[in-house]
Order: sequence, then structure tokens, then C-alpha cells
Amino acid sequence: MPISILAVGKISLPFSPASQEFEKRISRYDKLQVIQVQDIKEPLTLSPALMEQSLQKEGLGVLQKIKAGDYVIALCIQGEQQGSLQFARQLGKLRDEGRHIVFVIGGSLGLSEEVIKRADEKLSLSAFTLPHQLARVVLLEQIYRSYKILSGERYHK
Repeated sequence: MPISILAVGKISLPFSPASQEFEKRISRYDKLQVIQVQDIKEPLTLSPALMEQSLQKEGLGVLQKIKAGDYVIALCIQGEQQGSLQFARQLGKLRDEGRHIVFVIGGSLGLSEEVIKRADEKLSLSAFTLPHQLARVVLLEQIYRSYKILSGERYHK
């Protein structure tokens, strides 16, 4: 079952080569779709009300791309942290159930409350706050690692 990554904003240097490499590696195992939703460009100084308004607009763009039957995993601070083996098992279980998995990565402001509420699961990649472009690369690497684990192939530790 294909996996989708729904990300706010485009990926750029220095992250794009790594992203492309892992997308290529994953394609050996499964179909991967990366969907980019336009991020809202905000001025350097943004009031809390304008930040919330920008977050809502981005969230609406994300929610419009999610289908009713999708299994949505939101990458957010409130999410559960997992090890690679646990993540691989979860991915394998969802794949075996025939679920279409959609990972959602927010922009620089994070994810709107509506997107987080829509999520079937919340995942945190780290206790550190990661730039959203780096989070995409880390997620892609972990998806690739999961496929290697599920296939019984060796992958460096």
C-alpha cells in the first residue's frame, strides 16, 4: 500500500538531495507520494493572532488533501517517540491491513489543531525541535530503514 508524505512548504538545499535519495531508495519497496502544500509566508514579526490565522490557512490546505479512509500520522511535539523497530512494526501492520498511510509535516509554525485532531496517530521524531525540511529527511530515512527491517535486509545501525 502506498505511503504519502503531506508536507507544508517546498524542500530546498541543503535538504533536497537527501530527500531525493531516500525517495528513490523507498521506491524499490513501495510507491511513495510526496505532496507539498503551499506554506504561508509570514513577516518576521507576527502577532499571535496572525500566526494562528496563518496556521489555520495551512491546515485547511493540508486537510483538503486528506481522504476519508487515510490513516493520518501527524508529526508533532505531542506525538509518541518510537524506536526504529517499533516504527517498522507499526508501518508493517498498517501496510498489511491495506491502510493508506499519510504522514503530515507542518511548516515553520507547526500543525493546526484541526490537523492534529484529524490524525489517527501523533508521532514525534525527537525531543528536539527540528526544522520541517530536516524532519522530512529524517522521516524518509526512517521509512526506508523500516522497509529494510521488514524485508529482513541488513541496514547499518
